[in-house]
Amino acid sequence: MDDGSTDESPRILEDYAIKYEWIQIITRTNRGYRAVGPGVIDAFYVGYDSINPDDYEFLCKLDLDLVLPPRYFEQLMERMHEDLSIATCSGKAYIEQNGELISERHGDDTSLGMTKFYRTRHFQEIGGFVRQVMWDGIDCHKCRMKGLKACSWDVPELRFVHLRPMGSSQENILVGRKRHGYGQYFMGTGFLYICASAISRFNQKPLVIGSLAMIWGWAHSAIMGMPRYYDRDFRKFLKNYQLKVLLYGKDIALKKVGVKDK
Repeated sequence: MDDGSTDESPRILEDYAIKYEWIQIITRTNRGYRAVGPGVIDAFYVGYDSINPDDYEFLCKLDLDLVLPPRYFEQLMERMHEDLSIATCSGKAYIEQNGELISERHGDDTSLGMTKFYRTRHFQEIGGFVRQVMWDGIDCHKCRMKGLKACSWDVPELRFVHLRPMGSSQENILVGRKRHGYGQYFMGTGFLYICASAISRFNQKPLVIGSLAMIWGWAHSAIMGMPRYYDRDFRKFLKNYQLKVLLYGKDIALKKVGVKDK
């Protein structure tokens, strides 16, 4: 899915399409600007609408700025076949700095947005992705609302390299952190939870100021009275889950909201 790329991406895609006959390239017209959140989901759905999803057991919204380990998808499928309650899953993202791999520190109760691997019927059951910032959090909570699991594993065979840092932006990483705060506000996250989340990232670059940008993104959205995700039942579920996370930790919170093995 070429979303109107202006760099060398189209040529690279053509090279792979020649090498692998199962690759089909779909190209969109360049919209002239980067639309973080809605744009990437619009691009996903152009590809999704070109197939019959019922023909496939699994699907994946996959970014191309990743270096995946061998057998990555095979191992995800094996884990999903072993546990039929898993709706979506992924490995963990790392960035490479001075020859070392540094974790981007995602929670175990989410599949990562850059490699959203789904059981197709569960993707359809939750209504797919929301075309807004924080789409990759809303979908995981929708899974939990239905008693399904969204998860990721930090094991060597599922660790991948993310070539663009999480929460970065076409402007700078602080803009990305502020955008994350807005996304949390839109999703329905409470102020105490966004503060706790930001504090937990004080030691993540950019130190402290990145966390403050997250809080400001949430607070500014609240002050301006910006709209929130329309589903009130979802927002009620989310606040209840986040309160349990603050009180008991995620492992106990997941059990309390009814996520069960199947």
